[in-house]
Amino acid sequence: MNYCISDIHGHYDLFCRLMEKIKFCASDRLIVLGDMVDKGADSIRLVKLLFSMPNVSCLAGNHEYDFLKFYHSLMKQTEDYDAVLHKCRNYFADGNLLDWDVIDRLEFLPFYEERDNFIAVHAGLPVEKGVKVPLNKVRAEQFVYDRAFKDKEFVLQGEKCVIYGHTPVRWLTGRDEILKYPRDGKKSDSGNIEDFFKVHIDTGVYLGGTLGCICTDDCRCFYVTDKGK
Repeated sequence: MNYCISDIHGHYDLFCRLMEKIKFCASDRLIVLGDMVDKGADSIRLVKLLFSMPNVSCLAGNHEYDFLKFYHSLMKQTEDYDAVLHKCRNYFADGNLLDWDVIDRLEFLPFYEERDNFIAVHAGLPVEKGVKVPLNKVRAEQFVYDRAFKDKEFVLQGEKCVIYGHTPVRWLTGRDEILKYPRDGKKSDSGNIEDFFKVHIDTGVYLGGTLGCICTDDCRCFYVTDKGK
């Protein structure tokens, strides 16, 4: 089975519980849509786990992008690389676990992943007259910072669904549940990802303690909470 998750924000234990709930195994695939770090206590512990899993692919979100801007600014100011690593470790709650390998892996994170029937991205894609701009013409900042996709009125044409996070869904609905936007004439409970033009999957784990993911094979959504439910 294939899954997408976003905005885990260092909530290592909840992520592990969610993987147990979906019985994630070696034959499954998971795309993490960025914002693995910050806010939670276990950012580096989490990314080390994700980077160690061969069936997990990770994308850059704005929090990874912001850390890399901080890192690059330090590298321009000094050749004392030990001092750079020390300052980078202070960036995260569990920064003592940070090493050069993790920084290198963060540096080369892609900004989107395109499949046959959907595109996964952290924040969204630039659109002109309802049609997405060619991805090779998109600036990195648009992939990680854009908030236009969150608007209910934002409609996307084209055959591929866009799956994104970045903005907690509770800011739109008051609930920590994944939002699926069906195309005209399609049912909201469809099991076909192509029947939706966009799916919003940031369940705001750092706000309400709920972490969710979607199975792109049948559009089922799964959740765990820090209240143990």
